[in-house]
Amino acid sequence: MNRTLTLTGMESPTGKRSDLIPVTVIMPVKNEACHVSRCLQALGGFSEVFVVDSQSSDETAEIAAKHGARVVQFFYQGGWPKKRQWALDALPIANDWVLLLDADEIVTADLADEIKRAIEASSFDGYWLRLNLTFLGGELRHGDASFWKLSLFRRGLGKFECRLREQDLSMADIEVHEHVVVRGRCGKLRKALHHINVDSLSRYIRKHDEYSNWESHVLLGDEASGGLSPTLLGSQAQRRRWVKLALYRVPGSPLFFFFYRYLFRLGFLDGVPGLIYCVFQAIHLFQIKAKIYEYKQNSRATRDVPH
Repeated sequence: MNRTLTLTGMESPTGKRSDLIPVTVIMPVKNEACHVSRCLQALGGFSEVFVVDSQSSDETAEIAAKHGARVVQFFYQGGWPKKRQWALDALPIANDWVLLLDADEIVTADLADEIKRAIEASSFDGYWLRLNLTFLGGELRHGDASFWKLSLFRRGLGKFECRLREQDLSMADIEVHEHVVVRGRCGKLRKALHHINVDSLSRYIRKHDEYSNWESHVLLGDEASGGLSPTLLGSQAQRRRWVKLALYRVPGSPLFFFFYRYLFRLGFLDGVPGLIYCVFQAIHLFQIKAKIYEYKQNSRATRDVPH
């Protein structure tokens, strides 16, 4: 697939400040004007920041350029790679370390300091970061909402697994639940990455509609080989994938999934935001199962049509 690389704000500095953290931040965006300024303000200590935009209709690109980010336009035409992996392959990354970041994630000063110390050590090639989620104004401490993501790694050693080769525009232009696989040893950072989303629930629902299109096709057997295998004895990502695969086969699993997160994982302790979050997680699972059913019904009807 052909992608067009359009760079703005790419003037190379004549002299890099020695106090900057030698990490390249890559941030995929689309219509993130409500988030991008806050995120970029926290990245002033990093030596290089790319904002990879998908032709936003709001002021995302302009805001990013004003903050000194190097703005890239990404034109998705289906298939693989998607936005993050394309950025890793195509961008002229100057540093030996890469940090993948979403526009609604905040790097605190403590986390930035820990990143700076971590990359000075030579014992690891990647680091897992713990994501703390704020949803509808409340920080979710329960309900299995917090998770680890492998977001910091040495350039050239980290690559996204490809779980689905045949993808189209209905499945979003960004990796959904693919994970970065690093060739080498990985550690964990202590300080958390804060995910603070102020989008409306309408946009949340629209995005998860695209995500469920992707996940339903993965579960229909179109999954590509390679990547993280689901297992209870692996990383958190592998365990979560194993649980999901097991639940998809259980009748009434969306309802079970809700009670698992809301009661067994204590989601009720997060109040109304916790309730709404757990409900939406169960609805997402229901959507995936419904789309699998729809696909099988359509395939059966197509086979039954006389030729």
